[in-house]
Amino acid sequence: MNENLRKMILGEKMPSKDDPKYRETYERDVEAGRKFAKRTRLDRLVGHVQKFADRHSGLFLGIVLAIVVGCFVINAYHFTKAYQLRKAQTESARTPEESIREALDNAHTMIPIQESEEDGTVQEN
Repeated sequence: MNENLRKMILGEKMPSKDDPKYRETYERDVEAGRKFAKRTRLDRLVGHVQKFADRHSGLFLGIVLAIVVGCFVINAYHFTKAYQLRKAQTESARTPEESIREALDNAHTMIPIQESEEDGTVQEN
């Protein structure tokens, strides 16, 4: 049990592809990966991407860099939204007395609403 836990935490030694002990497993795994790529046509897609990258290296690097920067910006945006939400939740946890006091302090900014007696519509002054 301790040996399995140790392997899970520390990991195992990475075998070399040239090691005769692991050669058969390595070749079988590589062949399975190639067969999967061929059946799903990923090999053709990767070939087209590679051809585009070879022909337009600057544009390809620009696209990759734009994707990385875009992911960073999206991540930063979500961090700020989460921080603001956490801040709003701590501010919203207040006592009813504080809410009443704040409403009374802001009462001078409220606009009274009056109902029209003729047609029942609401009008602001």
